[in-house]
Amino acid sequence: MIDPNSAGATTLPESSAPHPSTEPGRKLGLTTATALVVAEMIGVGVFLTTAGMAKSLGSPFWLAVVWLTMGTAAVGGALCFGALAARHPRDGGSYVYLKEAYGPRMGFLYGWLSMLVTDPGITAAVAVGLAEYVGFLASLGLWERKLVAMAAIGVLAGVNIRGVALGSSLLRLLAAVKLALLGFLVLWGFASGKGDWSNLLPVVAQRPGSEPLVPALIGGFIAAFFSMGGWWDLGKLGGEVRDPARNVPRAMVLGVSIVTLVYVLVTIDFLYLTPLERITDQKAFAAVVGEILFGRLGGAVFAWIVIITVAGTLAAILMAAPRVYFAMARDGLFFRRFAVLDPRYGTPARATLIQAVLACGLVAAGTFDQILAYFIVPTVAFLVLTVIALFLGEAGRSARTPGLVVAALLFLTPTIALLFLFFMDGPLRAGIGLGVVLLGVPFSYLFAPTRSSFTKHDPTDDG
Repeated sequence: MIDPNSAGATTLPESSAPHPSTEPGRKLGLTTATALVVAEMIGVGVFLTTAGMAKSLGSPFWLAVVWLTMGTAAVGGALCFGALAARHPRDGGSYVYLKEAYGPRMGFLYGWLSMLVTDPGITAAVAVGLAEYVGFLASLGLWERKLVAMAAIGVLAGVNIRGVALGSSLLRLLAAVKLALLGFLVLWGFASGKGDWSNLLPVVAQRPGSEPLVPALIGGFIAAFFSMGGWWDLGKLGGEVRDPARNVPRAMVLGVSIVTLVYVLVTIDFLYLTPLERITDQKAFAAVVGEILFGRLGGAVFAWIVIITVAGTLAAILMAAPRVYFAMARDGLFFRRFAVLDPRYGTPARATLIQAVLACGLVAAGTFDQILAYFIVPTVAFLVLTVIALFLGEAGRSARTPGLVVAALLFLTPTIALLFLFFMDGPLRAGIGLGVVLLGVPFSYLFAPTRSSFTKHDPTDDG
């Protein structure tokens, strides 16, 4: 652990008593933890991926199979991450789990990728998605939309810096409003009588013009994987959840289950309202549904729904992701000044500012979509390694129960298959992404001690 008041400090044994300015309090309950999972998972993806999946699969049955399969895989992964969070009840998530299982350099490489690429890239992408819909409502130009995106990042980062209580209150509100809006959308869609149940027929057989089933399923699973992503980020706040051994697994599984149900209902609702023949474009698909339900105001209504939905996702990312850099600094694997909590608000303000500044830089540069495409493979690979870490070493023996083994297989089987597909689809992109991870190895020697000189954290010090 870093002692922020020692000028020459490198690392101290983690079993030593934590400095009060580097240990956040446990202020998040089950409701807030579940809200974070829901808020981060449900983004604009459900409005876009549903169209492409419906068009390629051409079958309500196979659409439901894809959502339920990936939902089941996510529940399996959530159970594994929940077990890891119970074992290591502190901030950092995958960083902590990888460091403890494979050594500090593996943890550093995960943090290296997260801090420099993945987290700011995702933050920028989500913020720009929000700004696109604000721009639609207000007829904004390119740079005006960029300013809206950067303002959204700044405001939500500021809320999270001001305190966990304030940030969690906003998160619960946005998650509740998000679910209420989607619930209203589903109920109004069915109650309006403006759809036709024959749109769902035939239920199993593929419609004419659909892709062959196997390629369509592969594409559907990939799209669903991204739409279901983000549940693992709750582990990054493991040090701030009350009774983490109980609440983190419950929140992950509950959040994933809620989102899976919402996605299935939204898909059925959209198909009820819109014949597959009218699905020609992903963005137009949402507009068509809005027009059917709300007439000429449909576009504006849907824009507001998406804005609120994406704002919740952005708030969740800006709350969870900075805890990785905070945890790295606390463990001596990053600059020690980032391990200090803000004296007034008790939050990792400097770590949050890193993510916000880098994300705003990507928004201004406008290159994050291309950047993210290169880091799909290493990001998913780290997820696979994290779940495998549950079963490694002496601590892994207690995890080798039939239930957790089944949960791990439910997650690892489709995820490893998708990892292979990602690599085969773009070996150059995958190679570049993995190359950037390897570039972090020399830097790991500056920050990461060897295994023999690194004393693992004692979970009993987390209170």
